[in-house]
Amino acid sequence: MADLQVKVLVVDDEPQIRRLLRVSLTAQGYHVIEASSGEQAVLMAATEQPEVIILDLGLPDIDGQEVIRRVREWTDTPIIVL
Repeated sequence: MADLQVKVLVVDDEPQIRRLLRVSLTAQGYHVIEASSGEQAVLMAATEQPEVIILDLGLPDIDGQEVIRRVREWTDTPIIVL
């Protein structure tokens, strides 16, 4: 059954926001993976291949716009901006 779950990558540098989204999405049956920086988000998007990315634009290393630009070079995964 776990293989049928939609994988969501949550990208936010604030642990409280990641926790809120993880709890809420997991309760709805989603498989949640997390990144706390832009560089980590790009890497996880490539290696984990999530079906959806929820992205904060204000990240500590590279901003969310740059994450979008990099990810869009090789995938059209839907991105929801917080």
